[in-house]
Amino acid sequence: MGFVVSKDLIARDPHLQNECTSCHKGNAAAKDQKAAHAGLIDRPSDDPEAACGTCHPEIAKNYTLSLHYTAAGMKHGVSGRFSEAEKKTFDAKVFEQSCRSCHASCGDCHVKSPVVSGVNLGLMNGHQFARKDESKTCALCHGGRVYPEFTGEYGGTPDVHYRKGMTCADCHPAEQFHGDGKAYPDRTKVAVKPSCVTCHPLEYLGKDSTKQTHETHDGRVSCSACHTASSYRQCSSCHLGEGARSSPAIVLGKNPRNLKELTTLRLIPTVRDTFQKAGIAQANFDALPNYWNTVPHNIAKRTDRTRDCNTCHQEGLYYLEAKMLPPGSSKKNLDLIP
Repeated sequence: MGFVVSKDLIARDPHLQNECTSCHKGNAAAKDQKAAHAGLIDRPSDDPEAACGTCHPEIAKNYTLSLHYTAAGMKHGVSGRFSEAEKKTFDAKVFEQSCRSCHASCGDCHVKSPVVSGVNLGLMNGHQFARKDESKTCALCHGGRVYPEFTGEYGGTPDVHYRKGMTCADCHPAEQFHGDGKAYPDRTKVAVKPSCVTCHPLEYLGKDSTKQTHETHDGRVSCSACHTASSYRQCSSCHLGEGARSSPAIVLGKNPRNLKELTTLRLIPTVRDTFQKAGIAQANFDALPNYWNTVPHNIAKRTDRTRDCNTCHQEGLYYLEAKMLPPGSSKKNLDLIP
């Protein structure tokens, strides 16, 4: 059966009760390798409905509309900077050729680790299907920012949830990964997503002073603005095609999606000539900011902001300032300064 499949594995994994050709095609009756591999499909779950949908029809159908599969968030996150003609150019020359390559198939999460920046960890456990193995899946695709912040590998404080033994799936349900059958433009619009108050409702926060503090800030300050433990990754030059730079910082400013709320911001370094090589001048570059609301995954119960009100109310520590804005960045960034 080959070096990645054994009789023991076949006995314990129901997926392997089927022939290899049921997913990978090819010619099982052939006597030599070349003939046997004719028509072989290396990544059958790139078409979820044709492969996984045979046994998991609803999940597979929903997944074809999920953000993990469509990568629509990458498209809609920047399209507001383009003219209508530029949107068409972006879709054809940039999105399908570059951004779209980041989409994940079912197999990338359940069989073989995704290849990211040339890093290939191979099969997770022989050819056994894994329900979840976040260190070999989530950590690779989200290893630039989220996962190393979560574990403390970026140099900051590990997230309190990670220190308690929780993993990605404890907050992000399967329905969020697989999709719910609706096509969303980006993750902020997804119906099923984590919320701090799901596990930490305001009425169960303990002593009265704590409740009063949260009630005062409710709707005006995000949870992450106070409970982000340490600096998180701020990126620059990532999309110039000439290498990436990053620096650690906590940045607090107005939420671009809700200017009434103070929250943690992350620098998204799209510059005016980012897509110049594709012939896109970004006619509406100043329509969107370079800083966007983010929830760093390095949460702690107590931080310098929860211990001392003066950190924000007197010192204005971490607040976004005009002098911090990258040269030539969007004029929209000025709206986010507290």
